[in-house]
Amino acid sequence: MVFSLAVYSAPYSSQASYTAYQFATALLNQGHHLHRVFFYQDGVHNASNLTIQPQDEFDLQRAWQELAKNHNLDIVVCIAAALKRGIIDEREAQRYNKASHNLVNGFSISGLGQLIEAAAISDRLINFG
Repeated sequence: MVFSLAVYSAPYSSQASYTAYQFATALLNQGHHLHRVFFYQDGVHNASNLTIQPQDEFDLQRAWQELAKNHNLDIVVCIAAALKRGIIDEREAQRYNKASHNLVNGFSISGLGQLIEAAAISDRLINFG
């Protein structure tokens, strides 16, 4: 079965982002295909390079990066939601004449069309948050 996930919650404001990660891990371990994880609204905070977790807490951001790398996943951040919340990649930093960028490696910025495409391709689109 082909799944896509939409994450709407910031990483530490609720359990939604962590639950999405656990769900993604479980479905991959069961042999399902994960087409895309799309971070939208406050979920884009999962991709901020400026987040620092205490040493004794689970590093959800790194976990998403490793999951994406190990399974060749497409993890996408909505550009409109990211720009509103100050999360930009190098290209957007140049476009808006900003001194730096803060998108975590492994995440990409794209439009809402990527969520629509994921819904069309997947057997199930599961929302978190």
